[in-house]
Amino acid sequence: MKAPLFIGLMSGTSMDGVDAVLASFGPQGAQIHQTHSLPMPAALRDELLALQHPGHDELARASIAAQQLTELYAQACLPWTQGPEKDLIRAIGVHGQTIRHAPDQGYTLQLNAPALLAERCGVDVIADFRSRDIAAGGQGAPLVPIVHEALFRHEHGRVILNLGGIANISLLLPGRDVFGFDTGPANMLLDAWVSKHQGQSYDKGGQWADSAASDPALLASLLSEPWFALPAPKSTGRDLFNLGWLQEHLDRVDPKGELQPATVQSTLMDLTVHSVAQAIQPYADQIQELILCGGGAANPAMLKRLGDLVTMPIRSSAELGMDPQSIEALAFAWLAYAHIERIPAGLPAVTGARRATVLGACYPA
Repeated sequence: MKAPLFIGLMSGTSMDGVDAVLASFGPQGAQIHQTHSLPMPAALRDELLALQHPGHDELARASIAAQQLTELYAQACLPWTQGPEKDLIRAIGVHGQTIRHAPDQGYTLQLNAPALLAERCGVDVIADFRSRDIAAGGQGAPLVPIVHEALFRHEHGRVILNLGGIANISLLLPGRDVFGFDTGPANMLLDAWVSKHQGQSYDKGGQWADSAASDPALLASLLSEPWFALPAPKSTGRDLFNLGWLQEHLDRVDPKGELQPATVQSTLMDLTVHSVAQAIQPYADQIQELILCGGGAANPAMLKRLGDLVTMPIRSSAELGMDPQSIEALAFAWLAYAHIERIPAGLPAVTGARRATVLGACYPA
């Protein structure tokens, strides 16, 4: 009997597209059967970015954007839900697009329309993964460490670094349960700054950042953000780390506006790698290797700078047979599987919740 299949969907903080994974799970671990990505339409990306902040008629706009995003999710699923695999597909796991994340105030908001996705695809949809953990007193994030454990646990210590919009780490240490937390911005501020000054959605290969030296005074100011000193478990997002936050530090350090945009970009890259290195440092003597995943794994300039700051070898998840760009989508396929199997995926050691909980809500086909 063939194992049931699960689809995972992720659009991520960068909002550059939708990643889709078709996978199965069992005693031997995860098996990725197929992957593909669809680009995010520019108008939808602009609206999702605008909805990160309060604005006119935002409730109606958010509802419309959720429907448009869900139609894109459906496009990503239809080759499978209408293909030869359709009878084996058990569920779709979809994260949605985060536009607010305030766990300390008891809420998080991810835009999507799971009922519409179930209708379009004819498959059960599992969504709203974060709110159950927040209800149990957790941060609702990060959600991927339990998946990283299933994929990458080894007899020696590993840290799994996901460089998406936000950077987060999963610590797989000998004799300890998995734990992890967000470390700060990864690509989010870099993407926003290059979009503002270069009109590009991202800094390919970190070339623009690498064209200038970073500014020590600005870096020190950015790293003085109190959030970095908070103990784990912790999570963050665009609610804190946005261009307004950056501008406050620029006004403080460079009131005359003399820093070149490329210098700021370089400093933002240093912010990412320094905040990651600081988060890893307390566990460094228990870690034999660092495994990279997420979009930042394809940024050689960032990896060079990170390698200058950490002591352990750095490897891409691709070396272990897992496409770095597909792991977050795979995580939501696994979370859908965990929901169906009633496996608690909200872990107190990761999110700070009072107890472990089964995550997600089911929208039947």
